[in-house]
Amino acid sequence: MLAFGFGSGLSKKAPGTMGTVLAVILFYGLMLMGQVWYISGLVLVVFSGSWICGEASKKLGVHDHGGIVWDEVAGYLLTMYWAPFTLQNMLIGFILFRAFDILKPWPINWLDKHVSGGFGIMIDDILAGLMAAACLQGLLYII
Repeated sequence: MLAFGFGSGLSKKAPGTMGTVLAVILFYGLMLMGQVWYISGLVLVVFSGSWICGEASKKLGVHDHGGIVWDEVAGYLLTMYWAPFTLQNMLIGFILFRAFDILKPWPINWLDKHVSGGFGIMIDDILAGLMAAACLQGLLYII
């Protein structure tokens, strides 16, 4: 259930995007509860992700099945960690994260192809989240 993002990964079209929509909802809820809850949730999602994704992958018999979206949740929550809590930033962060996750520029594409297991499923989205965060911070600086 966690690996498939409470069902969001079961979407026939764009399961990764649906998993990121779930991440937006989780981000919003965690931020409403306060910074300590957000940081705790982020740490829990990121550090449990390798195991959750790895176990799901083993049970499905497919490495990085499209329905596994826990990595998208981790990536989006990382994207938003340093950003002020506004709806505009949530949308820009969503777009940036999805762009990095879909386009997979170097070194994301290299990690995606060369690192296996649960950590391999997570690491490309973690890096996509960090790259999206850097871009979001750059945009916030110049705006």
